[in-house]
Amino acid sequence: MEIVLAVIAGIVGLLVGGVINVLADDLPARQNPRLPHYPDGTPRPVSAWLGIGAFLTGQRQSPRPPEETPAAPMVAEETDPDAEPPRPISRFISWRHPLVEIVMALMFSGMALAFREERNLPFWFVYVAILVLIAVIDIEHRLILFVVILPACLFALLVAIISPEQDKPLSEFLIGGLAGFGVFFIMFLGGGLFSAATKNDEIAFGFGDVMLATLSGLILGWRAFIFASMITVFAGAAGALLYLIIRAIMRRHYQLFTPLPYGPYIVLGTLIMLLFRDEVREFFQGGM
Repeated sequence: MEIVLAVIAGIVGLLVGGVINVLADDLPARQNPRLPHYPDGTPRPVSAWLGIGAFLTGQRQSPRPPEETPAAPMVAEETDPDAEPPRPISRFISWRHPLVEIVMALMFSGMALAFREERNLPFWFVYVAILVLIAVIDIEHRLILFVVILPACLFALLVAIISPEQDKPLSEFLIGGLAGFGVFFIMFLGGGLFSAATKNDEIAFGFGDVMLATLSGLILGWRAFIFASMITVFAGAAGALLYLIIRAIMRRHYQLFTPLPYGPYIVLGTLIMLLFRDEVREFFQGGM
């Protein structure tokens, strides 16, 4: 029975991964979600709706001829003499599509086995899908979209109201949301002041990160959010160090004050505390 449950959860996760890919393709472009399509806008056949299906059936490439492929919008203004000419939009489905689907299938299957007695497991599935979507968009576009984060916050608030966790009052999650907003809003202001002081147009810490931290607090409650924040800070530092090491190995010059997406680290801390809060608390308490 457990194996059957894991298989069903894995199939659901695979399909959810496909939905995440569709949203990650369309939402950053300010487009309404459409049926799965190639980057050039050509509709994909049903057998290629999932990235895994497209790769396995050899339908990763758009059937549209290269000469008919539209050009990507120019980043610089057309009046800029140094502006690069517009580049054609890719005709290939990226590796992100099957990767997200596989990750979601494995996560849903593993959660169904490890937390099958958890009453909030259906809510956890939704949280994981939302957080993965946010991380994918932030990694690819350095954006945390309000069209995703605001409904997610409302959903988390609703779950906090109807949650079967009787040992946690609603105030636990409300304070968590306020703590997430307050702490990270201070960091947002600090990042703005730093950018102004260094005369750097790039913002290291955006308001989307503030809203993501608010969502994290609403999901976890304020006690678990404290640990999630600690994990976020350590993971962010480790990620930045790894980035510098990789740049050094590849002998690529590091541009000072280059902003890195911080959202994935908030997502990581939230997921760890959502799924393994007891183990994390025991780890920190044992260390203290």
